[in-house]
Amino acid sequence: MKTEPLLENHNAPLVLLSGTLCNDRLWQPVTEQLNVSHVRCYSLNNADSAYALASELLGVLPLRFCLAGFSLGGIVALHMLALAPERIAKLALLSVNPFRDAPDNAEGRRAAVREAANQGMTRWLTDTLWPRYVAPHRLNDTLLYRTVVQMAEESGLETLARQTEVAISREDHRQLLASFAAPTLILNGAHDVICTPQHHLAIAKAVPHARWITLPECGHFLPLEAPQQVANFMRNWIQESQS
Repeated sequence: MKTEPLLENHNAPLVLLSGTLCNDRLWQPVTEQLNVSHVRCYSLNNADSAYALASELLGVLPLRFCLAGFSLGGIVALHMLALAPERIAKLALLSVNPFRDAPDNAEGRRAAVREAANQGMTRWLTDTLWPRYVAPHRLNDTLLYRTVVQMAEESGLETLARQTEVAISREDHRQLLASFAAPTLILNGAHDVICTPQHHLAIAKAVPHARWITLPECGHFLPLEAPQQVANFMRNWIQESQS
């Protein structure tokens, strides 16, 4: 497998935000192909609101950085944009729903946390989330399944409860994207039933200069389903000049 030459990005380190029940394993296949000099991965498990997570991250990150968020990580990335747009050198959003959560969803989300506690994380995820996580032709991919389950087990129920509250209380920050001039990348899977192509169309409409790419063979878990493609697009994004 061809390895890309090392990409030096010390002036704007790459910051990767993971999604619900995800950790560094989500990004590992991508970073192995990406080959950048400065990268940090964060699991979002220390607070129960997107603003709290965004504020915490901004408190420890460098003055300027390239920011990529997957799913829940994309929601937090948009909240970071709302708080400190001048610090984000470039923005990438993968498998993201940018809308505010419908109030009617709250009870169902919290009930799901209780079900996960009663059934056990692996059984609950296998029965409820796995069929919606990846493209149909990847449902029997044992390695992919085991990686997703392992991340969920490592994350645990307390993290699921906190991340559920983040999803419930999130805000819609699309209006801020119109004035964000830095290079912006939008990636989604054609088979994603969680964060659909329509969700990403809404983001693309808010950022007319953004590069929006739909991966035709993928579902929700782009970094694990198509790490080489994601790495290629992100490497180009990192090297893109400010418009």
